Amino acid sequence: MQRLIDKVAVIAGGGSGIGAATAERLAMEGAAVVIGDLDGDSAIALAQRIQAGGGRARGVQCDISDDAAVAALMAVAQDTFGGIDLMHANAADMGAIMHDTTVLDVPLEIFDRTIAVNLRGYLLCTRHALPALLQRGGGAIVYTSSAAAFMGEPERVCYGISKSGIHALMRHVASAWGKQGIRANVVAPGLILTETIRTRASEEFKAEVFERGRSPRLGEPTDIAATVAFLASGDGEWINGQVISVDGGVNMR
Repeated sequence: MQRLIDKVAVIAGGGSGIGAATAERLAMEGAAVVIGDLDGDSAIALAQRIQAGGGRARGVQCDISDDAAVAALMAVAQDTFGGIDLMHANAADMGAIMHDTTVLDVPLEIFDRTIAVNLRGYLLCTRHALPALLQRGGGAIVYTSSAAAFMGEPERVCYGISKSGIHALMRHVASAWGKQGIRANVVAPGLILTETIRTRASEEFKAEVFERGRSPRLGEPTDIAATVAFLASGDGEWINGQVISVDGGVNMR
């Protein structure tokens, strides 16, 4: 299936995990992909693997909390491939999550870093991608969020706040530019067995999450990649302003 032939996708936070799986899926569907990641070497290596398989890709070092870096990322897509049809904002500071506690004791630097990446970064990606999407007559924006935005966790307060803010940003974009062909949606993953989760999460934690779900397995990065590809394609043309949970049925809303 190649639903994205002649399309150009930018993935902010695409060097590993969900972002990497998404870059590979979009390339498989025919899109040219520009992969931005704080770990520039990972982004470049992934782009080279896609190129070796016959796809079109560029890898770029990018900290999405930095305005100039985000502008440069979008410029690479326009200069190299002629425009942007999809922007997938997927970056997160996983190190900050490890120190994200409660509103009473979370270090303010953890709050500031979480908001800088998860919210300011997503706003910057939107601000710099949107004009290019409009120049193409419309396109898709897909934000990676989390069930933490609506679960009300007893910890990770900064993460939950930032993810809730992404939902508001998405709805703003869909409301303001939907009539001009912009589709903005959120994918809210459940526990995804990225390489980091496989090696760092305890078996007890994985088993606990599995028991809360209604699926016979836990999630894979390819599950999220498939959803992003669907939303980016013509098959998702009439979906706008939505939060889509891809979590094996853990959350039923």
